[in-house]
Amino acid sequence: MPVLPGVPLAWAGLFAASFSSYSHISNAVLIITGILAVIVSIADNVFPVLFTEKAGGSKAGTRGSTIGLIVGFFIGPAGIILGPFLGAFIGELIHSSSDIKGALSAAFGSFKGFLLGTGLKMCACMAFIWIYIFSLLR
Repeated sequence: MPVLPGVPLAWAGLFAASFSSYSHISNAVLIITGILAVIVSIADNVFPVLFTEKAGGSKAGTRGSTIGLIVGFFIGPAGIILGPFLGAFIGELIHSSSDIKGALSAAFGSFKGFLLGTGLKMCACMAFIWIYIFSLLR
C-alpha cells in the first residue's frame, strides 16, 4: 500500500513479536531498529528533494518536487513514483521556461532520490523480516 508507512509498520511487527514467547527479540534490537525505521522514513521523503537540488534544480524545482510528492500520495503508486518527477519538472519550467534540459535534469535527480529512498525502505524491511525469522529459529 503506497500510503501506509512500510518501515514503521514492519518495526511495529517486530515490537509486537517481542511480546511473543516464540520469538526472542531484545530491547536493544528494538531500539536500534526503531531508530533505523525513523531515519529511513525521513530519508525516503527527503531524498527526492535533495537529489533535485544536487542535479542543479532551483528552489522552484525543489518545491515542485515536494508538492509532487505530497500530491502523489493521494493518487496511488503511480503518483508516488511520478509525482516528485513531474513536480520538479513543472517547477523548473515555471522558474525558467526556456531551460527544458535543466528541468529534465532536476526531474531525473528527483527520480533518483525516489529510487534510493525506496531501496532503503526495501533493505530495512528485509532486515526486519530477517531479524524476526532469526528470532523464531533461536
